[in-house]
Amino acid sequence: MAELGDLSQAIINGDLNTAKSTTQELLDGGASAQTVVTQGLVPGMDVVGQKFKANEFYVPEVLIAARAMKGAMEILRPLLAESGVEPEARIAIGTVAGDLHDIGKNLVAMMLEGAGFEIIDLGVDVAADKFVEAVNEKQADIVALSALLTTTMPAMKDTIDALTEHGVRERVKVMIGGAPVTQAYADEIGADGYSPDGAAAVDLARALLGK
Repeated sequence: MAELGDLSQAIINGDLNTAKSTTQELLDGGASAQTVVTQGLVPGMDVVGQKFKANEFYVPEVLIAARAMKGAMEILRPLLAESGVEPEARIAIGTVAGDLHDIGKNLVAMMLEGAGFEIIDLGVDVAADKFVEAVNEKQADIVALSALLTTTMPAMKDTIDALTEHGVRERVKVMIGGAPVTQAYADEIGADGYSPDGAAAVDLARALLGK
């Protein structure tokens, strides 16, 4: 009989097939989809994040763990939707206008999803008004902005300005990240927080929401 700890370990090991089969076994054994996420997937991804911070895991290991997590989520997502379970929070994430880089953004999105957040992935080269739409139409609680080029960093400020102009800035927290981005820049443009990587992004999102 599969245990929730087995699923956590499969995620840490980056074992996609075991993650999927264990998820199915847990569901067949009577576990709810919500329990499988909160007591199986989330603890596993938390360990991955801790190992990444401690330089025990590097980007390849995190990507493999995230792939295993996504395989499990493919099974769980329809069941979560059916049961009407509300996610921890909704995060609209995207690389800002003019920037086509997505590896860092994808890694952060996967870490956040593994931590129990619903991800609204807007992709790359995302105009400011698309983030505003995500707040209005998808009820995003956090807007996460990524930039890899110094030349596209000003689009982060443009996005925050657009949220303010449309009267939704007070409804959301804004977090930013990317290679050239710093805490000082976050403070300068009025973002709520800065995160250097996916593991830190999870901690920041939880802190911003008071979780």
